[in-house]
Amino acid sequence: MEGDGKGLVLVVEDEQHIADLQSLYFRREGFSVRIESDGRNGLHAVRRLKPVVVVLDIGLPGMNGVDVCKALRDAGDWTPLLLVTARDDETDRVLGLELGADDYITKPFSPHELVARVKALLRRSRLTGAGAGIRNVGRTRIDVPARTVTADGIPVELTATEFNLLATLTDSPGTVRTRAQLLAHVWGHGDYNERVVDVYVAQLRAKLGAASPIRTHRGVGYSAVAER
Repeated sequence: MEGDGKGLVLVVEDEQHIADLQSLYFRREGFSVRIESDGRNGLHAVRRLKPVVVVLDIGLPGMNGVDVCKALRDAGDWTPLLLVTARDDETDRVLGLELGADDYITKPFSPHELVARVKALLRRSRLTGAGAGIRNVGRTRIDVPARTVTADGIPVELTATEFNLLATLTDSPGTVRTRAQLLAHVWGHGDYNERVVDVYVAQLRAKLGAASPIRTHRGVGYSAVAER
């Protein structure tokens, strides 16, 4: 079958012409594609078909994209997920990121950019990174090849982007990274407002709790530092 070599992309989009265009470009890049036009069917399709990535519109009928994202993450499903939003959807976009979406793109967008974003997201989700191995930074343990994290000995579920951010910060403990550097390294582009980094850091701290090694350097950025 044409376009099934790189895995399945699930497109959840209620505007048929946009969904068809996405499908065309993903198939050209070697992916297979499944389209769903509403949130509830999209949620069932993720669970049934196990796609490599979900491209999820926020403004869906019935069950919106933010609710789909929340349902997946609450169920422990960390399939890489890219939100498609309108320009006036900033509140929902930030909420989606806080709930565990890995990236977003705003309408109108270039199909080439969308495909590039998805390919970059998949590359990041498979990263082992420099200094791959087991890292113990204070009370946080990061197994980079296995992409698993424990805090005070308790497993912590992270999204692909959350893991990549933590892996970047712990690659060189004590090194301060600016928000711009983190955007470029973790997201692969600097199209975001730097507040996105702050959102993800807050999510990591909430999940790691008192074991979090992340330190804020006001006016500069963040580092990971083992407790003394």
